[in-house]
Amino acid sequence: MAVILITGGARSGKSKRAEMRTRTFAGQPVYVATAEALDTEMEARIAKHRSRRGTDWLEREVPLDLVSALAETDGGGARLVDCLTLWLSNLMHATRDWEHEVTELAAVLPRLKSPVVLVTNEVGLGIVPDNALARSFRDAAGIMNQMIAAIADEVEFVVAGLPMKLK
Repeated sequence: MAVILITGGARSGKSKRAEMRTRTFAGQPVYVATAEALDTEMEARIAKHRSRRGTDWLEREVPLDLVSALAETDGGGARLVDCLTLWLSNLMHATRDWEHEVTELAAVLPRLKSPVVLVTNEVGLGIVPDNALARSFRDAAGIMNQMIAAIADEVEFVVAGLPMKLK
């Protein structure tokens, strides 16, 4: 079993890298999507990802109950979770206890049988946001990324499409 965390900035190539890493494992890959198509722009992003992946992936749309989805899909092919920061945003928007949910995810990942590749955004490299909600999200994402990186077997940082191994 492997837990691989792939992080980077927006449009860094992290999803493409994660798809490639997921395909290196045996079995049919499972794409666990946390995004919701709430507007036409997001619909287009989702369609672009689907087109790039092709049709050989199983797909699960999971905006909130990520731990349950990982448990339900365990024992088959590798799972690609894209992405943790959208999942975090969904949790915060739904006023769920994101710290509890992230702690639960960090606890379950090492116990799963099938590999999991997780994509997340590094949002803490820019300026300090000018509003409380954005600062709260940035801080939560940093905490989440640290927790998942601590238990991951491998961590990569993608910049300009190029991966750098951190762990």
